[in-house]
Amino acid sequence: MSDSTQDPTPAPAKAVSRWRVGSLSVVQIALIIALLVAVNYLASLYFQTKDASQVGDFSLSERSLKYLHSDAVRKHKDPIRLIVAMRASATMSDRVRALAEDYSRHSGGKITIKLIDPVRNLDEAQKLAATYGMYDPANQQISRKDLVIIDARSQEQIDAATKEKKPTSANVRIINTETMLTYKVEAGKQRTLEGFQAEDLITAGLMAAIEGTPRKVYFLADKSRMDTESANSPWRTLEKNLALQNLILEPINIAGLASIPQDAAGVALVAPKYDFTPEEIFTLESYWDRPKSALIVLLKPDDVPDRLRAFLRANGVTPRRDRVITVRNHQTLSTVHGNFTEGVSFLGGLAKQSTILDGVSSSLEVRENAGEDQLSDRQIHPLALIQAAPEFWGETKFGQGKETFDALEDKGAPIFLAAGVTRGSESDDRFADQSSRMLVMSNTDFLDPSRLMESNVDFLASSVNWLVGREEMAGVGPRLIGKYRLPMLDAQAAFINRINLFFLPAFVLVIAGFVWSSRRA
Repeated sequence: MSDSTQDPTPAPAKAVSRWRVGSLSVVQIALIIALLVAVNYLASLYFQTKDASQVGDFSLSERSLKYLHSDAVRKHKDPIRLIVAMRASATMSDRVRALAEDYSRHSGGKITIKLIDPVRNLDEAQKLAATYGMYDPANQQISRKDLVIIDARSQEQIDAATKEKKPTSANVRIINTETMLTYKVEAGKQRTLEGFQAEDLITAGLMAAIEGTPRKVYFLADKSRMDTESANSPWRTLEKNLALQNLILEPINIAGLASIPQDAAGVALVAPKYDFTPEEIFTLESYWDRPKSALIVLLKPDDVPDRLRAFLRANGVTPRRDRVITVRNHQTLSTVHGNFTEGVSFLGGLAKQSTILDGVSSSLEVRENAGEDQLSDRQIHPLALIQAAPEFWGETKFGQGKETFDALEDKGAPIFLAAGVTRGSESDDRFADQSSRMLVMSNTDFLDPSRLMESNVDFLASSVNWLVGREEMAGVGPRLIGKYRLPMLDAQAAFINRINLFFLPAFVLVIAGFVWSSRRA
């Protein structure tokens, strides 16, 4: 029987259409390129930056962000121009440029930036010199300094200035970048870079450019015993802090003054020694009764004039005749550790944070919720701002021997070191902007330049901005950026060098050998 099954003849192979395969490959490559372009374009518009530093050195501070989100910036009529005219080789040039981009990014489009290298772009530098009057008469040439220019003028102001050829304006601030760097003098009188305060100056310049003419805080010089002449005077610290808030500290004498000038954004009384006359205290009370008045009262312990004490007591805050101390290891300590109180809106990120008040302090009696003495009927509301740690007390017989807490004579917890007072309807949005505010603090030594702490500087700045109605500027300010050292033993450094010089190149050679071998096979 024959086998009827036969092997089927294989069908001829179908010819590969190279044109089809090539076209499909081209389309795929084109789609991949289009996808990459689209992803990069979207990433350039919608992205977030991440600060990987330990304490947020490369991020804008809470205070700057609040100001950028405030109505002062967001409701500004025309875009604010931020011009960075710095050489690429200048110290911290990259940092300043990156900082400018942060301001623009967080402003909601209200700040535009322009980056210029005045060495490489001489034409642009000359235009800036003509626009902003940056001319150095000593050298008969345009200024060669590295500058940051903040121009908050409206378009009408720019047009008018162009016609009148007047480059200067109250709404323009020019910052020399040399002032952004702080130095310390080490042994041998050698200067080394210590910190970088560009954000402080740019935020202050932005505020000053938007507001225009700085507001005045009058300092009652004839009642104070604080030195105002020395370069290291605490008064200079207060003056510098206020200047960063676009406020000028101007000394005046209250003696013979019928009223505080109407242009006063506030009145400062620092380390008062000499008492007020009845006429002078009447002038102070009349100012306090004005809408939107602001008082800064920084007291020396055990030296508060009687009429001033009575004025403060009438407003819910009484400076006590004591010294805040504690005893540790049989040693009396007057450097007070405390905390900023919570529940106070303008303290922002400072709430519950610890601080240290160096020098000497006295305690304050703060009559919060004191309806029995008709404070609430007068719409006066005191509030505690800094509370000492529980181990501190108010010693009424300081200096008489071994200090121990006596519940009958001394003041126990809670011990308050700073207080705020509001007069008016703070809770009513219709009248809140007309309320008056006061800051009382029972320590002036914290202003000493050798005792400055960042937390206390932030507290003073937030309090001052609250006093003058700038709640959006309250919060934690920028930090100085310094050098960080990585401690490393000689053996560790040698091990890292061996990895870089031998093991990594050897690893690359091994991979290259495997690739070469596989290709030959």
